[in-house]
Order: sequence, then C-alpha cells, then structure tokens
Amino acid sequence: MRSISRAVALAAALLALAACGSEGEGAGRPCTLIGSDPGVSLTVPDGSRAASASMRVCWNGACQEPPIELTPTSKTVSTGCDGDGPDAACGASASPDGGKAGFARIQGLPKAPVQVTLKLRDAQGRTFVDERVDATPKATFPNGPHCDEGAPQVGLTVTGGRVTVR
Repeated sequence: MRSISRAVALAAALLALAACGSEGEGAGRPCTLIGSDPGVSLTVPDGSRAASASMRVCWNGACQEPPIELTPTSKTVSTGCDGDGPDAACGASASPDGGKAGFARIQGLPKAPVQVTLKLRDAQGRTFVDERVDATPKATFPNGPHCDEGAPQVGLTVTGGRVTVR
C-alpha cells in the first residue's frame, strides 16, 4: 500500500511539473530580437515602365527624401510533387511577374499622418507618376502580435498611374 501511495504522489508531482511547462494558446511564445525598419514600402505590379522612383515624406513641418531602389518582384510557381503521400517532396521556383518593389527607410517616421509625394520615372528619365497622398504609418509586429511592436511602416501601390495606400 505504501508503494502505491508513493507512486500516486510521484505521478501527481510529475503532472504538476508538466502542467507548469505547458504552453497554452499564445502563452510562452518566444519573442526574438528581430526588428523592423521605419519606412514606406512601394509596390508597382506593372513595373515594366518604372525605371526609378523618388519619394518625399513630410510631417510636422519636416521632410525627408530617402533613397529608394526598385527591384523586380516574382511569383511562386509550383514545380510539382514526387508523389501524393504525406512524405512526398514538393518544389517551387520564383518566376518574374513584371512588377517592381522598393522600400524607403525613414528615420523617426511617426504613427501619425504623413504626406508622401511619389515620382516614378521611365528609362529616359521622364516622370510618368507624380502624386501626393496622405497616409498614416502603423506599427509593425515582426515577431507577431504577442510581442512588442516594431517600427511604423506604410505601404503604397501604384496601379494605372494612381497611388493608393495599403
């Protein structure tokens, strides 16, 4: 009887220890040191004409004109699977999609309204988009919503010669 009592006590102790180490929904997730840069992202889905971009971002009477480099975007294309089972290996590759994207790092960007003037130029240097939009950067959460917030960012998209805020 004494060994059964000891076994029950040991089992209870092990269960208590296991419960202390368990992670419930959203609890105990690690937050890494990954951060985010403050700035404005730019997407031009039909970037065939866009060779360069410039941007001016203003708030509270001060402006910044950060560098922004446009790079080609791509889409993911499946290369198929080597079977149908749960252990099947599948592949994918990147394929250019004709778009361009860039990011302008803006020191001190607030989580408050800003004015962004965007210019896109073609390969001959001719401006084909010159538009000002009002936008409000929002905090990013590079480690997920359960961790501290990162720097504020805002996204712009250019389609049909018009700039929209994402």
